[in-house]
Amino acid sequence: MADLSGLSDEALAVFAFAAYHQLSSGQMVRSVVQKDGVGHKASDPAVEELKGRGLIEADGSEIRFTPQGEEALQGVISGIRGSR
Repeated sequence: MADLSGLSDEALAVFAFAAYHQLSSGQMVRSVVQKDGVGHKASDPAVEELKGRGLIEADGSEIRFTPQGEEALQGVISGIRGSR
């Protein structure tokens, strides 16, 4: 699994947000909204941090998980489920 140690809480929140959506929908999440236009947005420093680690790609409106980021997200979900 991709190493998420040392990430800021804001960067980890991107994974928490994606995990919430995957767990609540039952659908695999490969991307999340970066900025929704009504006040909700991922922190710019968090986005840069995750891009720098090769976990996401972002275009200002959408955050797409790279294969390494998708693997990390599945690890987060496994951890939540207690099945690591």
